[in-house]
Amino acid sequence: MRMAKFNIGQVVRHRKHPFRGVVFDVDAEFGNTEEWYQSIPEEVRPSKDQPYYHLYAETEVSYYVAYCSEQNLQPDPSGEPLEHPQLIAIFGEFQDGRYPPQHGLN
Repeated sequence: MRMAKFNIGQVVRHRKHPFRGVVFDVDAEFGNTEEWYQSIPEEVRPSKDQPYYHLYAETEVSYYVAYCSEQNLQPDPSGEPLEHPQLIAIFGEFQDGRYPPQHGLN
């Protein structure tokens, strides 16, 4: 099993699609439904044996929760906070390029 490259509270960006997100949970390997997995076109479908990340994601026009393979993410170099409304439920204020978990949450 591989170690996760990204951490809870880290801001990441998708390599191919125009969105950024904050990691709020990590699966050591694929943990979604087979139906969801098969809906990804085969030519771009990532392998299941890598970490997958649950993200509070946003584009310029919307907020949502995303589930992404490690190979499709990279650190976000912008240093800018996100505006996703669900961030305040589990994270503190954006500082030093990341969101710390609120006290009592890990």
